[in-house]
Amino acid sequence: MDSTTKALIHLDGVTKVFFTDEIETHALAGVHLEIKVGEFLSIAGPSGCGKSTLLSILGLLDSPTDGAYTLNNQPVANLSLSDRTRIRNREIGFIFQAFNLIGDLTVFENVELPLTYRSMASAERKQRVQQVLERVAWRTA
Repeated sequence: MDSTTKALIHLDGVTKVFFTDEIETHALAGVHLEIKVGEFLSIAGPSGCGKSTLLSILGLLDSPTDGAYTLNNQPVANLSLSDRTRIRNREIGFIFQAFNLIGDLTVFENVELPLTYRSMASAERKQRVQQVLERVAWRTA
């Protein structure tokens, strides 16, 4: 990707703090991240380092305590719950490790399943899944 390709995801100083009566847990501190259209990203690290918190924010399941998140050139801070849900359904996808996969389904079927909730035609679903799996296989080879 050349440097002129626009950012699909842009995080600027994203922080996430979880508060309880007795303790503050700083899960993310000043994260700066940019993912451009067509790029793939893998997030790795030790247990407790903030991977799941970051994914929850990127997936619009949670909001940062501080900082800015821009998706497709639009700030997400004031999105309604229904807008967040629509964006998750249409624009955001995660491929999880084994604990989130349905054991009775193949990898192909696990990746295809969320597309059925979009009422996407079978032929288009299969084509999209094949494209995703080819990209993932190419990048992990």
